[in-house]
Amino acid sequence: MMDDVTVDDFLSGAIKVAQPKSGYRAGIDPILLAASIPAKSGQTVLELGCGVGTASLALAHRVTHLNITGVEVQERYAELARHNADLNNLPLSVVCADLGASPSEIRDQQFDHVFANPPYFDRSSSTRSGDHGRDRAMGESDELGIWLSVAAKRVKPKGYAHFIFRTERMDEFLRLLPDSLGSRVITPIVPRPGRESTLFMAHARKNGRAAFRLESPLILHTGEFHQQDGEDYSQKISKILRDGDALTDWFRE
Repeated sequence: MMDDVTVDDFLSGAIKVAQPKSGYRAGIDPILLAASIPAKSGQTVLELGCGVGTASLALAHRVTHLNITGVEVQERYAELARHNADLNNLPLSVVCADLGASPSEIRDQQFDHVFANPPYFDRSSSTRSGDHGRDRAMGESDELGIWLSVAAKRVKPKGYAHFIFRTERMDEFLRLLPDSLGSRVITPIVPRPGRESTLFMAHARKNGRAAFRLESPLILHTGEFHQQDGEDYSQKISKILRDGDALTDWFRE
């Protein structure tokens, strides 16, 4: 393994993820997103912008016999994702490509589930990072609309699309989300009781007709303030992050 890469434990060491020491490093966001996907054994899954594969690997660990494909524009991250799939002996095939110019092996398929953690920050109003990998991962070089459009095209009729994104841009997200993705469910993510939402998860169904739903907030930490050393995640969040539990309360077939 390269000197500029660390191997980090996720899900209490159930999966190990090699990722750059500097640049974009996976936190809890991909684990939460993966936990929210109600995939079933035998289904096909596509992750857009898979990075080093953390979310796809967490999903593959929880749900066996999935056929998972990841698309990642940065070759270094794509190589690490392939390495991590081998390291964990989990089914993840990685294609290095730009979302706006996906190869035919992606364009010719539709998937039961498509999910993405799009870059959070709008290039026109954010400061660039000194690290190119983090810059590509955290700030948009592709417009948000491209991410949402590709997700809508690649999900099967009656399949599901899943996202995690910044709450401050929710209005833009919902405006750009293609009309073909209906039955929309939004779950705000709140750091602590009494705090404002910083992130949200969005789930939508291709050609879905159910009414829009705004779920109760998902609260990450107990107490209004951090008062002691160590983690203070809520019991529900701890079960997701440590044991790989599902977070599919929103799902109603």
